[in-house]
Amino acid sequence: MATLGTRVVFVSSLVSVLSGCAGQLEAPIPTAAYGGDGDHARALVIMLPGAGDRVGTYDKHGFVQTMRDSGMDVDMLEVDAHIGYYRSRTLLERLEHDVLAPNRDRYEEIWLVGISMGGLGALLTTWTYPEEVDGLILMAPYLGRRKILGEIERAGGLAAWQPPAEIDDARWDIEIWRMLQQISAQQGAGETELYLMYGEDDFGARAHRILAGGLPVSHVKTAPGGHAWGTWTTLWNALMSESPIAS
Repeated sequence: MATLGTRVVFVSSLVSVLSGCAGQLEAPIPTAAYGGDGDHARALVIMLPGAGDRVGTYDKHGFVQTMRDSGMDVDMLEVDAHIGYYRSRTLLERLEHDVLAPNRDRYEEIWLVGISMGGLGALLTTWTYPEEVDGLILMAPYLGRRKILGEIERAGGLAAWQPPAEIDDARWDIEIWRMLQQISAQQGAGETELYLMYGEDDFGARAHRILAGGLPVSHVKTAPGGHAWGTWTTLWNALMSESPIAS
């Protein structure tokens, strides 16, 4: 795995293409906790927002209640990981120090959920701290620019693609796909589980289809719709009906 320093530089390289309102940077990072029905849940599900969203958005859109109703033995934690933490290069440090480290011995499993920009943040966190994350749910994640997609398609898919040995700052999105290639290759081998969900008309659907080609069919869900909460809610409800976490 690459070092934390490499991850921080990578985050800095990509924030210029992300949009959204940055809020105040706080340490520790603000969170909202939602307990399950029992006192000692087996798993903790950490939710990262998309660009422009803040802590409380998942609850507002019914994600928390749907997970509660699923019967899974989980606690939930929304994190106010807005774009300011990406821009300041402090996202990974705050998530490790304020969220992962205090909870690593309290739960049997820790899962990350991320939508759009939050999906990229969840991926970076998993890549940097793989021993601390048992599962990853990416919903319409931001996966970089179109040029790299053509290269992967011409190679015959993610498994066949050969990333270059050296990556300069101008090709930062190659690193996204290097991460995804290795994580997808480890599915079913006891490593971090990866679920992908996206709308069929999402602006990033081409990238999502490439990633889906490297995942087990059971770990991919699609629905009509675009890059919108209505689509994501439909997908979330479908996944929660299968109780994939600590059921």
